[in-house]
Amino acid sequence: MNASTNNLPLTLRTTNSGFTLIELMVTIAVLAIIVGIAAPSISNQLANQRVKSTTATLVNALKEAKVESVIRRQEVEFSFDDSTHSMNIETKAVSPDEVASYSYSYSSKSTIKANKSSITFSPSKRADAVIYNICDDKSSVTMQVIVTEVANISTILGGSC
Repeated sequence: MNASTNNLPLTLRTTNSGFTLIELMVTIAVLAIIVGIAAPSISNQLANQRVKSTTATLVNALKEAKVESVIRRQEVEFSFDDSTHSMNIETKAVSPDEVASYSYSYSSKSTIKANKSSITFSPSKRADAVIYNICDDKSSVTMQVIVTEVANISTILGGSC
């Protein structure tokens, strides 16, 4: 009971040999429509993710600066440079041998805006009050990182760039 294509009539063997050109063209057209609908949504989602990633990097750097000031018992300065897309943490030591510095970088498509470009964290858990606004050119999402005078660091959705 072994069915073989050799036993089939010639008309059945040639008609079931593959897809027609019209079937392939219709399939490609449907896929192109689906990709055209999905592409803007994916682009917006990637921009939103860049904002969230930059916010997380900023929060981590600020928290590290706060902890370093308490551990080292000396002032620590946090600064950012939006033109080079970098964040720096530097201890203010008495001698140059004791200076420690850390650097972070973030996406070149993200923008950080603030009224001050640097904050000084003191060992008494105090800091300069600053609000950072993080945004992206292609994203509708803007996030804020708020640093209070008692060095509390929090994030909220909103703000403007």
